[in-house]
Amino acid sequence: MMKMVVCIKQVPMVSELPWDPATGTLQRDLAEGMMNPACRSALDAALRIKETAGGEITAITMGPPMAEEVLREAIALGADRGILLTDRKMAGADTSVTSHTLARAIERACQGFDLVLCGCSTSDSETAQVGPQLAEELDIPGVAYVDEIELSRGAVRMRRISDHFLETLEMDLPGIVTVTTGHYAPRHVPLGGLQAAFTGAQIDSLDAEAVGLDPERIGARGSATKIRNVFSPTAGKKNIVLTGAPKRIVEQLFDLFDDKIGGAIGKDLKTDKNSK
Repeated sequence: MMKMVVCIKQVPMVSELPWDPATGTLQRDLAEGMMNPACRSALDAALRIKETAGGEITAITMGPPMAEEVLREAIALGADRGILLTDRKMAGADTSVTSHTLARAIERACQGFDLVLCGCSTSDSETAQVGPQLAEELDIPGVAYVDEIELSRGAVRMRRISDHFLETLEMDLPGIVTVTTGHYAPRHVPLGGLQAAFTGAQIDSLDAEAVGLDPERIGARGSATKIRNVFSPTAGKKNIVLTGAPKRIVEQLFDLFDDKIGGAIGKDLKTDKNSK
């Protein structure tokens, strides 16, 4: 039986990203959370494999206690069980430490896994680093930015668009795949799934001690990278009013934006104008 692990993350709604200016980390308890879109695609990829070939899906997430919500959502959609890694000592982890923590938890709680699936990136940070780093931590092959995946004689066959080329790859198992949002569409939660998620769901909550983690290698304490500054960019705008006859307005437009127009049409308008 195929044993799949899907790493999912609860992220804040895009409209509300409350940062702590002192630590440079997200204040996740102050924002309404949702399942990261690419993680939802990874879950859907696992569900399709389960529907066609059978198997077991374990959803795993790391975060505050409220992150249990996305595990229940995953179970409602068809995952078999959930694992919540939650401990204040894990807070503030960079991507390397996050991958280390997830890898140790997968080794301990998901022994004998065949395939790990992750979203290609998360909407709250967009680093796209955890999946490849997790492959390194688990010492298994990995392929990133996969659009479509299917089983093929004890291996997985994948398709992805890379630099305008369609690549077809095959990987032996166990392995890890990070999934894009291009092919897999979000599915609706069935009523029976909701009942299963809140009545008989198996969700194990593990802290650092339960996983056997070294306190010096987790959370902000174990992270080699630190966020120096977080800010929201502001885009300044100003209105420009052009007056005169149409010909004069066109001349003013070229005077103001000739570099941009030239770049769009592939001509150096200044040189072209001076040569006439």
